Amino acid sequence: MKILALDSSGLVASVAIVEDSVMTAEYTVNYKKTHSQTLLPMLSEICRMTELGLETVDAIAVAKGPGSFTGLRIGSATVKGLGLALDKPIIPVPTVDALAYNAWGYNGVVCPMMDARRMQVYTGIYAFSDGFQVLLPQCAIAVEELADRLNSLWKQPELDRLRIKKQVIFLGDGVPVYRDLLKEKLQVPFEFAPAHMGRQRAGALGVLAQSYYEQGILESAMEHKPEYLRLSQAERERLAAEKKKEAAAEKGTIRPMTLADVDAVCELEAAVFSMPWKKPDFLEMVERDTMSYLVVEEDGKVIGGAGLREIAGDIELTNVAVAPEYRRKGYGRSLMEAVLLEGKRLGGTQMTLEVRKSNLSAIRLYEAAGFQTEGLRKDFYEKPTEDALIMWRRSL
Repeated sequence: MKILALDSSGLVASVAIVEDSVMTAEYTVNYKKTHSQTLLPMLSEICRMTELGLETVDAIAVAKGPGSFTGLRIGSATVKGLGLALDKPIIPVPTVDALAYNAWGYNGVVCPMMDARRMQVYTGIYAFSDGFQVLLPQCAIAVEELADRLNSLWKQPELDRLRIKKQVIFLGDGVPVYRDLLKEKLQVPFEFAPAHMGRQRAGALGVLAQSYYEQGILESAMEHKPEYLRLSQAERERLAAEKKKEAAAEKGTIRPMTLADVDAVCELEAAVFSMPWKKPDFLEMVERDTMSYLVVEEDGKVIGGAGLREIAGDIELTNVAVAPEYRRKGYGRSLMEAVLLEGKRLGGTQMTLEVRKSNLSAIRLYEAAGFQTEGLRKDFYEKPTEDALIMWRRSL
């Protein structure tokens, strides 16, 4: 049996050929290139070096997800094209399962972690005892919840039947991001995998795919599609638009900004600030998972808004605006309550902002929301030049 395996689910691009019990070739790159640039040239190179005719493979294996939305789409499009052209079946392998397979033979609990941002990871829990045991199927959960599950795992009597060491090994690109949090929360022995085991490898995926093939877990190229576990940006945008439509008649609705709101938000900013943000800034807030902009809508009109962005676990409140004719009516207070909840959703533990020293009404609003002045930036603002107060809320 000859399997061609591809993995583009994360930062790593990897291609391998596995034939029976031999890995003939593996080409893995973890560098600053997009998978659209690397995947096909890598495939071409291993075919050239091994003199492989693609028509001789029995099946094509791919990491089906979760992972990077763009990376998964590139991988899926590649194998669908190959599968259709060569009339070969696709073996869809769960990404986290394949990552765990890097640790084959580890006599303990294996826990892969892929960074899903917002204090979440794509993960699963595995063991190698009488084969490959899936103790927790791949899922997207908060890091703290994963730590709780691992802490309680040893209390489950069925774990004793596996005859494994009560220790966890972590691997994946989520490890460097959440290493300190794991050290703080875990109450069980653990260790981190070395570099050669720490990222996706098509070789491990290809070997695991062989067992899938033997079990008949196959699909046609036409049937194959990625498994994201979380909604894509397009789906989130669609749901937000549906919520906007449902809430259009409500008074003072606060909701996430959509692309359709961007022009109205730009007009609001221009009416409120002497140096307003530009349209590309707000488009970025719609597109990036680490940023958010909430709008206040009154009778279908955007009359206020607030922007946030997550930076290394902190939330920066970038701008807060309420149209002049709607001030002193409670919209600011409602907006700040929503802002604090949104900061938590983005994964923040504390929040900061800057405000003109003379803007007493805004300062009072922030203080009422739990912010305190902790610093000063001289001549921070222009038009007119003025100092900025730096305010923090140290817990969300």
